[in-house]
Amino acid sequence: MSVGQGSTGVHAPPAGAQGAAGITYTTVDESYFEARRLKRHARVWSLWALGVGAVISGHYSGWNLGLTNGFGAMFFATIIIAVMYLGLTFSLAEMSPALPHTGGAYSFARTSMGPWAGYITGIAENIEFVLTPAVIVFFISSYLSAIFDTSPAFQPVYWVLCYALFVGLNIIGVELSFKVTVGVTLAALAVLAFFYAAVLFSGQFDFSRWALNIGPDGAELPNGNGPFLPMGVGSILASLPFAVWLFLAIEQLPLAAEESHDPQNDMPKGIIAGILTLIASAFLVLFLNTSIAPGAAGLGKSGEPLLDGFRTLFGTDIAKILAAVAVIGLIASFHTIIFAFGRQIYSLSRAGYFPSFLSVTHGERKTPHVALIAGAVLGLLVMLIIWFARGAEAGATVIGGTLLNMAVAGAMLAYFMQGMSYIVLKTKFPGLHRPYRSPFGIAGAVTCMVIAAVTLYFQLIDSVFQTAVIGVAIYYAVMMAYFLIIGRHKLILSPEEEFALTKGEAEYKTY
Repeated sequence: MSVGQGSTGVHAPPAGAQGAAGITYTTVDESYFEARRLKRHARVWSLWALGVGAVISGHYSGWNLGLTNGFGAMFFATIIIAVMYLGLTFSLAEMSPALPHTGGAYSFARTSMGPWAGYITGIAENIEFVLTPAVIVFFISSYLSAIFDTSPAFQPVYWVLCYALFVGLNIIGVELSFKVTVGVTLAALAVLAFFYAAVLFSGQFDFSRWALNIGPDGAELPNGNGPFLPMGVGSILASLPFAVWLFLAIEQLPLAAEESHDPQNDMPKGIIAGILTLIASAFLVLFLNTSIAPGAAGLGKSGEPLLDGFRTLFGTDIAKILAAVAVIGLIASFHTIIFAFGRQIYSLSRAGYFPSFLSVTHGERKTPHVALIAGAVLGLLVMLIIWFARGAEAGATVIGGTLLNMAVAGAMLAYFMQGMSYIVLKTKFPGLHRPYRSPFGIAGAVTCMVIAAVTLYFQLIDSVFQTAVIGVAIYYAVMMAYFLIIGRHKLILSPEEEFALTKGEAEYKTY
């Protein structure tokens, strides 16, 4: 039986479903799902690579901007955010095999709290997954500009070429997509492992001299040995959004559920192995990258912290070679998050929340080519509008800063909703078959929700992040207006919708 295919020829809602919460379902026949088939391929190894690959660029750049508040602030922020992601990923490890649908976060919220909550969660993830690769491809173009000595005005050409290449790889087939994912993820981790070993054996490692070279006034201390928390305890909050970049997007793994051969067994293993890999690498890069020149003060202003570390270790004469090596990590995340936004748009479209044409899959390859192209065009269009409206220099600041924080804000909303979904599923559907159970239970989900809410609140009150949060709010207003006027009248019984309306309700009534 194909993914998305039911046991009957006509997919119509059960009695009483029409009109509930202002929702209307459209009846479709089997040809609808036949045009939206996916192909199963992924195993544990592929899922692990998908999760780690999506995040790994954050270990190359972006996280380091939190060092402007001092090493101690970034250190404690990383611990807090790591705890949040442990709560999130273990909750996902329980929910994803119990509800193995491509919808991921949206389907969890849909089953537990209804279609409106599902849509709200889906939009939050949509913001995150569409904007994150836009930020990453901007960093890729910056590295390529340094390698090939091209002018800043040429950067949009790199964006178009990168999107075309990696969207194309994702369209060609899921087998090739996962092979590329595994390859680039292993290469990115190998580069980081080489860097960690090089720091430890270089003789240049000096934590007190370099990691603690920021004074209470924010000035660089020439001899280091400064305070662990130069800006005070409150500065930890300011570093939270940047610590998120060390883990952002691992939550995309449940989107591959319908392309996994055995999601009940493989999904929990892939998610847990992925987050443990990322936590180890996050603390290694935090300690080792800052414990050599230029230290916390220099890296806090850098757009390429790993490359700065390589320059310290090996000199500037091979800067272009090192830049080419550093691109590997960015490519790993760019490729894997393109996979994510393709499946996320596909799932919302297949269920009718987005226009249904977006979920049509390629006739031969069974990949969601329309959704992949649509997500790429949207991300690229946002970048081009900013670039040409603001100019190269100002546009770079907006893309590298504001869009990054819009992605973080969208992620925090999605995490809050996923934590709530977990809690409601545990209480509303206690008899739901759960092949894996989180050892942290409801406490882990609550912890995730609290930290996500605090991070989002700080973004809202801090002038540095306010523009990003306002941008997210505007996008939400537009998308909610679409759903209120059009989308809620066009829902379709996709696998996750059918489960929520039939199996979910039946299980609920049993208890």
